[in-house]
Amino acid sequence: MKRSKSLLVTLAVVPALMLAACGGDDAENNGGAENNGGADNVENNADTDNNADDAENDGEEAAADGDAPEPPEELTMWVNDEEAQLDAYEEIVQGFEEEHGIEVSITPYSMLEQTEGMSLDGPAGQGPDLFFQPHDRLGDIHLQGLAAELELTEDQQERLSEYNEEAVTSFSFDGIQYGIPAVVETYALFHNTDLVEEAPETMDELMDVARDLTDGDQYGFLMEATNFYFTYPFLTAEGGYVFAQDDDGVYDPEDIGLNTDGAVAGAETIQSWFEEDLMPTGIDGDIMNGLFTDGQVGMVVTGPWAIPEYEEALGDSLAVSTLPEQDGEPLSSFAGNKGWLVNYYTENEYWATELALYLTNAENSETYFEVAGELPAHTAVEIDDEFMGPIFDQTEFAEPMPNIPEMSQVWDPIGEAMEFISQGDDPQEVLDEAVEQIREQIAISQQ
Repeated sequence: MKRSKSLLVTLAVVPALMLAACGGDDAENNGGAENNGGADNVENNADTDNNADDAENDGEEAAADGDAPEPPEELTMWVNDEEAQLDAYEEIVQGFEEEHGIEVSITPYSMLEQTEGMSLDGPAGQGPDLFFQPHDRLGDIHLQGLAAELELTEDQQERLSEYNEEAVTSFSFDGIQYGIPAVVETYALFHNTDLVEEAPETMDELMDVARDLTDGDQYGFLMEATNFYFTYPFLTAEGGYVFAQDDDGVYDPEDIGLNTDGAVAGAETIQSWFEEDLMPTGIDGDIMNGLFTDGQVGMVVTGPWAIPEYEEALGDSLAVSTLPEQDGEPLSSFAGNKGWLVNYYTENEYWATELALYLTNAENSETYFEVAGELPAHTAVEIDDEFMGPIFDQTEFAEPMPNIPEMSQVWDPIGEAMEFISQGDDPQEVLDEAVEQIREQIAISQQ
């Protein structure tokens, strides 16, 4: 294994990156993927040389005959440029090198800049065999033609069946599997045991505790109640949805369910929190975190990124649990997954896929969690951690953010709608307007 020292690939695209805005994919940035000239690249894909086609044929032959293609001398991968993640993968790939006799070269490369780099380097044959991306960018990656359609052998399919099913589906687009999930992330219920001894199991119990504890500057329960990423469980608990899906998980962007009776009922529930003064108008992450770390809040909804700050402030009084049930069903949080995609232009599709499956198998996923601290997409891993364990349990009930480009038109209108709802506006009228705005924006983006 070697880590690229010169970063020639990265440096080659720096001038272009400085000219192009790169959208973030975390929850706070609303996870919107941008369409960067997808149509042109799709046409280019049709005109490229036969290297990618040869690699695809190799994978198909391997699937049919059960024989792997001749291994290459080297495979290359772009790893997100965070030290802990680099350290984890440098350790993990050593086993792959020893097992298969293939050298693995790692280049540190910001996850949020990799699609731009791939669009430049892929067609020129300078891209890596594997690159690392959030699942909600897959629609854009599909439009640009950057990732190979995986031709999984029977053995590879069997191994992939052990992963979180929703995470696997999140790396498919229009029924085509493009990626191998590595990491799952969602949020859960955090509580201060000095104020709430045990986490409530149902939303009715949670609201009872919230009403008992809320008094002046003390609150029983807080969350970013106008942020769609966090309000998703409540807008969907009674039947709301973002886009309808068919049996294969393919989204229908014309069928938007954010102003249905179920979504409106959820919005009315959230509105009642403000009407009862259980939650202050204008609540955001900074306000919530400040009050919670000061010991003035019993329960909050947030993600694993908050653990270091919360643990430092509350110490042994911090506890984490899955979200409560509503009407006998677990609340489904939004999930943000990350995984490995195979370069469309690689000559080593089969072996790149093998490397992706090796990086994310149960044993190596456990190593990755221990070193990098991110939750694995492989379900056979046991997370023995008092804080991350419950969040890992919640991922079993989490639904991936839709990965189609149209999702980027959803965040702002629904966020604005929740602001109006928190201020007392009629939920049905506000959500009707928001959905109409989403439809208009989708239509404009497709012109």
